Amino acid sequence: MRFQRLDLNLLVALDALLAEGSVSLAADRCCLSQSAMSSALGRLRDYFGDDLLVVRGRKMVLTARAEELVEPVRAVLEQIRTTIATTQPFDPASSDRLIRIMASDYTTEVLLASALTGIEAIAPNMRFEIQPMNDSPIETLERGLIDLLITIDYAISTGHPSRILFEDDYVIVGWAENPAMARPMTREAYFALGHVTARFGRARVSAFEDWFMRRQKQPRRVEAIAPTFLSMPGLVVGSNRIATMHRRLATRLVRHMPLVVREAPLDIPPIRQAVQWHLANSNDPGLRWITERLVEAARVGDAVDAVADAKVAEPSGGHEDIGEQFKTYAGQSRA
Repeated sequence: MRFQRLDLNLLVALDALLAEGSVSLAADRCCLSQSAMSSALGRLRDYFGDDLLVVRGRKMVLTARAEELVEPVRAVLEQIRTTIATTQPFDPASSDRLIRIMASDYTTEVLLASALTGIEAIAPNMRFEIQPMNDSPIETLERGLIDLLITIDYAISTGHPSRILFEDDYVIVGWAENPAMARPMTREAYFALGHVTARFGRARVSAFEDWFMRRQKQPRRVEAIAPTFLSMPGLVVGSNRIATMHRRLATRLVRHMPLVVREAPLDIPPIRQAVQWHLANSNDPGLRWITERLVEAARVGDAVDAVADAKVAEPSGGHEDIGEQFKTYAGQSRA
């Protein structure tokens, strides 16, 4: 079908080309051969009178005209999918849908692992792709490359819907044979010891606790920087270093690693993990169902993890202010 000389079938190919910036990747996304996608690109170039994708160095980049088309094309396809195309009610038992989720290894460990196990029992044919956090999570969501983003609530976008999943606070983790871990952690000991922290992506963006501690008047001595949360314990075991870690993750790790957990001797604000989806997908019954399962799994996790000395405090009155400062920092680091 054509509309004003444009073959409307090419819109799907155009969306894939704009999102992937690669003929081969776009072909894979649309389940087409590379030659078929190259042909589609040729026809799109002819229609728009623009190259759309050009080779620069060793990769292809979008032209200015192509950049202008990214959001309009995606919006048109989302409009068709959500309001025009007839869809059957979502049935988890028969769905074989692929859900792409961006989340940290921390979130995967403390939430997604158990959540997906529960989902598998109800929706055995559904598939999930967990993508690691990159330097531009909101942009990745807006380009349609993921369906759900799970991250600290400080880092989500105000332009898209979201739900808080759970809260967590911080504890100190050290090797069981570290003499400093034989007694409650004091502020003096905390700053005297070497530390392990995590920083992410090409921009080396700090985890929240690292960012927060770097803003304090008294600096700590960071001796090792890990690429993930789960790689931090390996840099602690066998040493006198300590790590400031999410309580939920720490309580899992001490079950099978020679680690000791101590309460933090300073007031680090708790964090809240949120799930976010694109505004255009607000009426997607499949994503709504998955989101509810995540909320339910988080609630069960709260009950399992809750002990008398592990209650997560309500966010302090400065939660929003801290969030804005962290969001500004993260945005500047990724720029």
